[in-house]
Amino acid sequence: MIMSASLLATSVVLCAVGGILMLTRPLTRILLGAVIASNGINLLVLSSTGSAGAAPLLYGVPLRRVTDPLPQAIALTAIVITLATTAFLLAMAYRSYQLTGTDEVHDDLEDRRIFLRAEVLGERAELREEYRSGPSPTRQERAHYREEHRRLRARLRADRAHQARGRDAGGDLWNDVLGADPEDYMHDKDDRGATG
Repeated sequence: MIMSASLLATSVVLCAVGGILMLTRPLTRILLGAVIASNGINLLVLSSTGSAGAAPLLYGVPLRRVTDPLPQAIALTAIVITLATTAFLLAMAYRSYQLTGTDEVHDDLEDRRIFLRAEVLGERAELREEYRSGPSPTRQERAHYREEHRRLRARLRADRAHQARGRDAGGDLWNDVLGADPEDYMHDKDDRGATG
């Protein structure tokens, strides 16, 4: 089997560009990345068949001159799947733009909560290890430990309050559901407190 180096290089470049675009946040770029990557994969599958041969008819053609029809059937099926995926991603991007005014994919609140909890528990374990590692702690070290412990607990409480606002229909529901940062709320409260 002979494979064209230029087709192979083109398909690798298309797959790489598509993969990079699919790792971004805007849905339109993800859509373009999916289309470009699927075209690269189709080109790779078709170029793997080797040089062109005779049509795969049942009679009158020697078998060694026949082109393998399986990669062509796989590429045709992949084109149909790509069309359906493109339509789905396009509908998602349009609906996201209708709801938020942007097609950017926001962080999931539950994933952020789990990450924050793991980060706080890790910091708390480091703090506890540092506090208990030395000889008997001084009054200043105990005060520092308590203050840091309160700060970490306050971070978790603020995140729980942020989660509760996300479930509260009377609050700023779309910002909570679609991923506004807790710092935005704190700045809003500071601004309201300064002006009111």
